[in-house]
Amino acid sequence: MSDSTSATPEHPPVSDWVHDFDHTDPRWTENPFPIWEQLRSESPVVHTNRFLGCYLPTTYEAVKEIAYDTEHFSSRRVIVRDIRPKITNTAPPITSDPPEHKPAKQLLLPPFTPDAMKKLEPRVRAICNELIDEFIADGKCDAAARYTRHIPVRAIAHMLGIPEQDGDLFIKWIHEILELGIKDDDVLMRAVHEMTAYFAGHIEHRKQNPTDDLISTLMNARDKDGQPLSDMHVLGSLRLLLIAGIDTTWSAIGSSLWHLAKTPADRARLIAEPALMPTAIEELLRAYAPVTMAREVMKETVISGCPVKPGNMVLLSFPAANRDPAMFQDADKVVIDRKENRHAAFGLGIHRCVGSNLARMEMTVAIEEWLKRIPDFRLDPAGQVAWSEGTVRGPRRLPILFGNAG
Repeated sequence: MSDSTSATPEHPPVSDWVHDFDHTDPRWTENPFPIWEQLRSESPVVHTNRFLGCYLPTTYEAVKEIAYDTEHFSSRRVIVRDIRPKITNTAPPITSDPPEHKPAKQLLLPPFTPDAMKKLEPRVRAICNELIDEFIADGKCDAAARYTRHIPVRAIAHMLGIPEQDGDLFIKWIHEILELGIKDDDVLMRAVHEMTAYFAGHIEHRKQNPTDDLISTLMNARDKDGQPLSDMHVLGSLRLLLIAGIDTTWSAIGSSLWHLAKTPADRARLIAEPALMPTAIEELLRAYAPVTMAREVMKETVISGCPVKPGNMVLLSFPAANRDPAMFQDADKVVIDRKENRHAAFGLGIHRCVGSNLARMEMTVAIEEWLKRIPDFRLDPAGQVAWSEGTVRGPRRLPILFGNAG
């Protein structure tokens, strides 16, 4: 898988973050935290003319205001990109606004209940151990390439009832849609068409051969009028589950391992106090929230005293909200026993993440199984950590040494 960690020529480097920010600039990709701090100290909302005009709320309060305001901000476009083509490929409910949003979301809730996750958990533990078996004898690995990215890919494939070995295809499409597609519409559209054709084949097959997996669950679902969902609606939901459910979680697992690799005290504490894991997972989610969503401004309004105008996009940065010192004490420190933690890693408002139970379970299991098998590990000084570009942030290369290696 190629990396897209450098800004393409049509994006000149940023010289003034406050008036000309660019979330695809390599410095943002590498370390966005000081940039957000600088922006927050200037204004709760900043603007850039890049991406045909885009706002960025920098405080928890401003992010929350926008997330809850479905009258002025639409979810019909959820990625900030260089162009805004006609909307054709929707992914309900994430791209839906009220009143269509609620029924579309309710259809997706049953497969992601805590009980459903308990049933899935043994398979996820097995996946983690199968992956570790492949590299543990080497004493080192690229944890992003060999471990973190495969866990949610195989888990969602298992839930959808499609071959787990098709995971490499999913990884390719996600890279093309969420990273390369920001600046290259042809790559984006090709990936969407390939994904649509892939799932359309599975839908057709199930019409003759029903199954008890998530694809059949969606095909058997009924809308608010008691009608079956159209194939287009099912396809959109499947695209959403793949894109929203994979890159986000592998990024969160990767960032957590990255933190533990360079913070031996936290690692030792989690091993000594396993009951602390749920609290630690919430803090890792807060500190390294992977997902930034987008909204489109539909009507003029004011957010935290700043006027925003239609025709612009909004980069809705939940990670920046999670680092706001007005909301979190020691916001820039990772405190794995943090008691009060109302983070926004899964979003705020009506679009809060449907798969949060799945993400928490996968993160917990992935970290637990790694710590059981590889309690002592560190970043490999001979390697280079590379972070993803765009609106989902996590390590794409994570070279780690363990045991007696190095």
